Order: sequence, then structure tokens, then C-alpha cells
Amino acid sequence: MIYLKNIKLETIQDLRGALQTAIELEHATIPPYLTAMFTLYNTGNDEISNLIGSVVKEEMLHMSIACNVLNAIGGNPVINKPGFIPTYPGPLPGGVETGLIVPIAKFSKKLIKKVFMMIEEPETIIPIELMRADAEKITIGKFYEKIKGQIDILETAANAVGKTIFTGDPSYQMTNEKWFPAQELFPITNKESAFRGIDLIVDQGEGTSTDPFVKESDLGTGEPEEPAHYYRFEEIYKGKRLVQNPDPAGEPKYSYSGAPIPYNTALIPNMTMNPKMNDYPVNTVAYTNSKFFNYTYTNLLNSLHITFNGEPDKIDAAMGLMYSLRLYALKLLQTPDPNNPGFVAGPSYEYVTDDSLSLTEKAKLMETV
Repeated sequence: MIYLKNIKLETIQDLRGALQTAIELEHATIPPYLTAMFTLYNTGNDEISNLIGSVVKEEMLHMSIACNVLNAIGGNPVINKPGFIPTYPGPLPGGVETGLIVPIAKFSKKLIKKVFMMIEEPETIIPIELMRADAEKITIGKFYEKIKGQIDILETAANAVGKTIFTGDPSYQMTNEKWFPAQELFPITNKESAFRGIDLIVDQGEGTSTDPFVKESDLGTGEPEEPAHYYRFEEIYKGKRLVQNPDPAGEPKYSYSGAPIPYNTALIPNMTMNPKMNDYPVNTVAYTNSKFFNYTYTNLLNSLHITFNGEPDKIDAAMGLMYSLRLYALKLLQTPDPNNPGFVAGPSYEYVTDDSLSLTEKAKLMETV
């Protein structure tokens, strides 16, 4: 379980700040999840890779929803600053010290258990006594509930004098059915749509207090029900699918006794943990590929910043950069680490400026994408 600081939420500025933190938090989980997924490419672990990939896509959705809510209340998402990217290894944005350090690492069941499941752990798994022990920290679910509560308070007060807090330009709302179903990513224009979006974030991430599955009826997407993120990761860890007891009165109601999830470690690349671009000697293949990866990653963040600041159609360009990012990640995972014999390089997710690449490097980058 990770906890967030129990920040003050009183004014519209406080609310906008909390939503910016939510955007940073949703993004911060993506690099470690992506890296684990990249290291499973062509290793015979497609089912595990697909499960992690489904979580990554939903984290991207959740980040988009948070951006839409922030835009709806007159804020401006900030995605293209160096500080937007957390330091890996390190804590997640907005967190308090809980001992959870998030690394960039190859896939392993230990990583799933000790990091990914800790990130996604739902509130109901924690004993209620612990939840009451420290008023200075709150769970991610409680953080979003607090955002909902303040939206309600501020909107009610605004309505009482004939106003609204939903003053953002509706044209800034990003919706694109090519990437996300309309039932999941929709315009945020009022309190009801904001609550619907926030509830989706919490339900997909944590499940409900009584059900680990996010059901089609909850979303109206036509998709089959699937476990919330924590339980998807636990399926990977336990090596079996989570299933519901066919007997409604039977106990336990749910168990990891479904179809097996194959796992083979033989071909998973031995990636150096927590790689950094400047750890590699300049002019080595590892350094060049790392620089190209980080340049593409920075361009992706810039593209997302533009997307959520008035040009929502730019999401197509951002998604194209996601494909390029994958190509460079796979190149790194095939590149020996010059500092560590027997290991390969890996993606480092660092912010680089446009002028950090020479014209020759940019030309080479265009040739290889």
C-alpha cells in the first residue's frame, strides 16, 4: 500500500494542484510497468505481457481523465517539465515515506509482488485500524474521494450564486475512440461527469470494497469483466486466473484457481536495474540508443502536453511516439551494457532537451524510426 500526503483542499487552486498531482501519479506508474512489459517481448510470456499491457493502457486512460477534469475546472495540465518525471529508483509523486522505492527493472515475480502490487493495493486489504492510525496520510482511493468531495463543495457553493467551477474551454477535452472507448474517456463538463471519470479511475485500479472485478455493467463498454489492477498483478504472481465461485453461497467467493498463466524465465533479458544514460560511455551504442529513447520519451511528454492544452487531436502523434519508444526500448534490451558484462542496457526515462541532439543525431534518429 502506498499513501499520499493528506494535503489541504479548500480553494479551487488547491483542487487544481491535487489534480496535477493525480496526473503525475498516474504517469509515474507507466515507466516501471512498461519496462517490465518490454523485457517480456519474444520470451514466450505473452499472457503476462498482455496483462501488464492492459494495466498500462488503463493508467494512460486514468492520466487522460485527470487531465480532462483539470481542464474542466479551468486548470492547465503541466506534462512537459523535467520535474514531471519522477526519479527512479524513488517514491511516487505525492507520497509519504512508506519504504516503497519504485525501480526501473526487468520483469520478475518479486517485482510484481514487492512493487507493482504494493502500488495498486486496494484500501480494503488494509486493516481499518491501520487506516485510522495516521491522519497525515491517505490512500490513493481516499485521495480521489477527497478530490470528489471538494468538487462537490466548491460546485455547490458556486451554484448557490448562479456560477460554476466548470469554467474550462470544452474544446480542450480529449476524447478519441481510436484509443479509448467513449464510455471510458468522455468530455468532463460538470460534477456528474467528473465523478463518473474519477469513479472509473478508482474502480479499475482498486476494484470495489466487495468485488475484485470491474464489471461491464460498471463501465457500459461491452467489455468482459476483468480484475482490477491489484488482482491482475496477483494473477501473474500466483500463476493462475482469478475466478468467482460458481456457487453464489459458496466460500471463498473468489480464488486463484482458474486457468494457469505460463511463466518462463529463460529468455528474459538480464537488464541492468535502474539504468541512466550518462552511466554509459559517450559514443557507445548503449549511450546512443539511450539518448534516442530519452529524446523520444521527452517528445512524447511534449506531445501530450500540447494534446491536453488545447489541441486534443495531437493524441494521434503522441500515440505514434509510443510506438517509437517501444522500438528504442527493444534496441536497448539487445545492447550489451558496456559497464556490466553479462547485462544489457535498458530504458531510463530521462528528460532531455531538443538541443541535446546534434543535427547528425537527429538525422540518424529519423532513419531508425
